[in-house]
Amino acid sequence: MHVHVHGEGGPTRVLKISLAVTLAYIVLLVGAGIRSHSLALLSEAGHNLSDFLALLLSLVAVYFQARPANSTKTYGYHRAGVLAALVNASSLVAVSFFIFYEAFRRLQHPQHVQATVMMWVAAAGVVMNGAIALLLYRSSRGVGSGSGDVNIRSALLHEVGDTLSTAAVIAGGWAILVTGDYWIDSALSFGIGVLILWSGFGIVRETLNILLEGTPRGMKLELVERAIRSIEGVNDVHDLHCWSIGSETRALSCHIAIADIPPSISERILRDVKECLLRDFRIDHTTIQFEHVICEVAHGCVIPVAESEEHQHHSH
Repeated sequence: MHVHVHGEGGPTRVLKISLAVTLAYIVLLVGAGIRSHSLALLSEAGHNLSDFLALLLSLVAVYFQARPANSTKTYGYHRAGVLAALVNASSLVAVSFFIFYEAFRRLQHPQHVQATVMMWVAAAGVVMNGAIALLLYRSSRGVGSGSGDVNIRSALLHEVGDTLSTAAVIAGGWAILVTGDYWIDSALSFGIGVLILWSGFGIVRETLNILLEGTPRGMKLELVERAIRSIEGVNDVHDLHCWSIGSETRALSCHIAIADIPPSISERILRDVKECLLRDFRIDHTTIQFEHVICEVAHGCVIPVAESEEHQHHSH
């Protein structure tokens, strides 16, 4: 997944700082939630606990992904981050259903909530989660892993979601102060649960697609086939497969029919196909098998003109 550790300035340092800050905030949320009788704050504690797990798994994944390939792991550990993201997202789904249960129970039996405590603790959460999200974004962009990395993106999504949900808690606390309606606390918890569930299902869907070797997210196989067919010298493409080794490492295999030409000429076709796949689809690992068809029996048999003339020139 192209996650590289660059000393103290890499994602490892950012993740360690984020872990420490998130753990401290979880303790604050639990204490404040119990003191103020706010399910919304306790829900935020659950949300942040899942974030803590996400950051921890991301840190472990960065370590494994930096390890080189070997004779038993020929692709390296690119999918370590994918597995980490799947475990993290699954935990999110479980947390969301627990929040729904507690919120429904609170709606039936509302409890007095100290809205002022809610607002102050949530304000601290907005600052903390926003800062961590910014650090994760800058770190991932800076080391070249990109926001497309499913594991780093899952951790980033957690923090962005937390920033929004804690901002909603501030608004809810203000509404409780104004109206005195304590059911607002439970309603906020439902909203936080929906947010957790939405982000969790999104990551689960994408990670399962990678693990099942489905076509990479956002890629259309017919467009890949059309691009290969447009290369001069390509007569036909079949047995085309495209999948993800990691979230940002794409692979492709296919059979390409070309004219019955010398390897010195077919090498040019192979080079053009690889350049096209890397430039247009970010596919950097290819396994391409040429099928040579005799020109007299091949329909639309094509040899690159420049290469053909160069071959004839050298043959004389």
